[in-house]
Amino acid sequence: MTAAPAPFTAADHRARMERAARSAAEAGLAGLLVAPGPDLVWLTGYAPPADTERLTLLVLTPGQDPVLVVPALEAPDAARAVGAPALTLRDWTDGRDPYAVTAPLLDPDGRYGVSDNTWAMHLLGLQRTLPGTAYASLTDALPMLRAVKDPAELERLAAAGAAADAAYEEILRVPFAGRRETDVARDLADLLRAHGHSRVDFTVVGSGPNGADPHHEADDRVIEDGDTVVLDFGGLKHGYGSDTSRTVHVGEPDAEERKVHDVVREAQEAAFRAVRPGIACQEVDRAARAVITEAGYGEHFIHRTGHGIGVTTHEPPYMVEGEELPLVPGMCFSVEPGIYLPGRFGVRIEDIVTVTGDGGRRLNDTPRDLAVVH
Repeated sequence: MTAAPAPFTAADHRARMERAARSAAEAGLAGLLVAPGPDLVWLTGYAPPADTERLTLLVLTPGQDPVLVVPALEAPDAARAVGAPALTLRDWTDGRDPYAVTAPLLDPDGRYGVSDNTWAMHLLGLQRTLPGTAYASLTDALPMLRAVKDPAELERLAAAGAAADAAYEEILRVPFAGRRETDVARDLADLLRAHGHSRVDFTVVGSGPNGADPHHEADDRVIEDGDTVVLDFGGLKHGYGSDTSRTVHVGEPDAEERKVHDVVREAQEAAFRAVRPGIACQEVDRAARAVITEAGYGEHFIHRTGHGIGVTTHEPPYMVEGEELPLVPGMCFSVEPGIYLPGRFGVRIEDIVTVTGDGGRRLNDTPRDLAVVH
């Protein structure tokens, strides 16, 4: 197993917070308000309990030092976070109004970007205290906040992709026929952990008709000889995501199964070749969809072609019709067209791709052929 990458430093987090504050100003915002969740971890290195009901809020204001409002009982943990040296901590104790503590940090007439997973209770509390303020979702206001990865982040994403590839290569050697989907899903999860994943987010094993459900959760269906099986799995390694899909067949496939798989493989290749700086995200979706539609399966491609990936396995940007954001070097996203024939079978092929200076680079390198398993 390769050595772990060098950890992020306080300087890394300071640079992220400064960049986020500048981006807020360029978007016409008074600042950013970031609650517990992936944005807070990315910006500060601090991961408080996501389900805490006590207000924890990072306040980023252009031209001012970042301030993290935290409950007093959690302040010691916050002070130990990697990015803490780049922050001012302001704590509040139970019995005090946390919104009154936060209000002096905000422009009473300002418009703020707010992390998407901020509790409604806290946002409404701020609005009640500062009725002149306005708020916008970060996904709407700053969709590119985490989208462009730096070299250290790309290193982690590449390592996560390589680990997922290794898990796929090993899963091809386990028995499929006569075992439940949940058995194979458990094997996949174990393999991801064996190859360094700290968290497994999903292990889709869709056999036979279950493969026609793109987000099928593995169940007790016994995999049979002759089944097409969609495998879609990923999680986090070194804090960054993996996500790959391959479709396998138990025994030799018939002509139609091969044909559908070939169409999806051609669509995936067309979408990958469309990747280059400056084109709109929707062009990647259009490239895949054109191949599938021309083959007569357009109505059976029922989801977007891709999603961003980073500290979460699903995040902006999205490769979908109507998304006109341009691709930028350093963006990372999935390319995963599929065909789903209800009651029969499905096929999906997925790689994580990063945008380079003149095209794209795959972070998954396992064969895209219809592998035969037993």
